[in-house]
Amino acid sequence: MRPESRPAADPIPATRWDHRSEGDDWTRAALRALKDHGSPLVDLTPRDIGRWCPGYDGAPDHARRAFWVGFLSTLAEYESRWRPGAVGGGGRWFGLVQIAPATADGYRCEARSGGALKDGGKNLACAIRIMATTVPRDGVIHSSGPDWGGVSADWGPMRSASKRADMREWLRGQEYCQLFSSPRPEARPELAQEARDDRSNAKAVRIAARSPR
Repeated sequence: MRPESRPAADPIPATRWDHRSEGDDWTRAALRALKDHGSPLVDLTPRDIGRWCPGYDGAPDHARRAFWVGFLSTLAEYESRWRPGAVGGGGRWFGLVQIAPATADGYRCEARSGGALKDGGKNLACAIRIMATTVPRDGVIHSSGPDWGGVSADWGPMRSASKRADMREWLRGQEYCQLFSSPRPEARPELAQEARDDRSNAKAVRIAARSPR
């Protein structure tokens, strides 16, 4: 009996932690999580995605997963400068994207202690579990106060306009956020008629220009 072929692995997308020796391992861990408990993120098209990744709406799943990995890499820059052993908030938050053990426990993450959250891959898998709840719940990546929504409900850097702008600018420049080919939209009837009128007027002007005076 012929063995079934294994599904092709996602390509390694561009991230902001590419310069780190652990970068590819973190990326693979995040991709695995996005194929598992993070699938609600991949299935969803957030209402504000056009500001973050213009090509996301028409993108295949592998490009959508690439976006979320890239997004996490920009968030990790501001949370920990990509240091998996980082501890902040006076010993309250741990790892790449600074997760509190109580939060990890509440979301039933695999890593629920400070020590476990210092594992880069497990930290990202936990972040994806959290986002796979909050982003579909609110329908957006970011919404502002008084009740912060989406990713901004849990991560402080997302509440800074300048940091969000930097994250968006970098993500929008990546290949996985470019527009993917899609059927050409049909012209609206009134616009189509306007275009026909313009062509008719242009033709009349050319004929008049050629006519002897």
